[in-house]
Amino acid sequence: MSSTAFNTPVAAHSAATKRFNLSTVLEWGGVVAGAILIVFGVVAIAMGVNGRSTVHSSLRAEQIAGSPDMTPAAIKAEAAKAGLKDISIPSKSVAGKPITSGDRARTFAQYMRIHTLEATGGFTYAQMGRFTALPTAPKSELAVGGGTDNPQYAVTDPKTKQPVANGARNLWVTETALTTALNTSYMAENLALFGIVVGVALLLSGVGFEVLALAVFRRRK
Repeated sequence: MSSTAFNTPVAAHSAATKRFNLSTVLEWGGVVAGAILIVFGVVAIAMGVNGRSTVHSSLRAEQIAGSPDMTPAAIKAEAAKAGLKDISIPSKSVAGKPITSGDRARTFAQYMRIHTLEATGGFTYAQMGRFTALPTAPKSELAVGGGTDNPQYAVTDPKTKQPVANGARNLWVTETALTTALNTSYMAENLALFGIVVGVALLLSGVGFEVLALAVFRRRK
């Protein structure tokens, strides 16, 4: 018997063994990958649900409720009466409603901005001077929205001898801080929802991997 005839069955057996080992690795790899995706999916869903719950509980703790004029019709009438132009009117109403969700928080922030514009005559923070201006201050030293940035032409506090801050301008500091927090709640809630959606997608992908891997195992048997 020639060596060629002897080696042929051995070589064929060796190739078959290699193919078997490779397919086994791939099958078990599919099982492991599926399990990892399922775990990541469950974790992502849990984190998303927890994040959404945190947003709601934090807003609920602040006891915020919409004022009676926080309806599109009412705020539009107020803005017109105050002479405000080119402003965005909210499309939703939160009048009398507790602010316990990110969506309501964002709407409440939109109404707050209009209220602040009404209080400042339609001027924003950047359009107003730092200090309350003297009645005798020259026009060149006045900001467009009132007040002055020049201490020389500012009203002076008799006790501290310091320029008096522009109260109307300071309204924007408070408004910006509050609306930023409210808008952050809206963003956080949407990120939490996105995490839940991603978690579901990972979970379904993992289940799909497991099903395919098990189907290959059964076919081989």
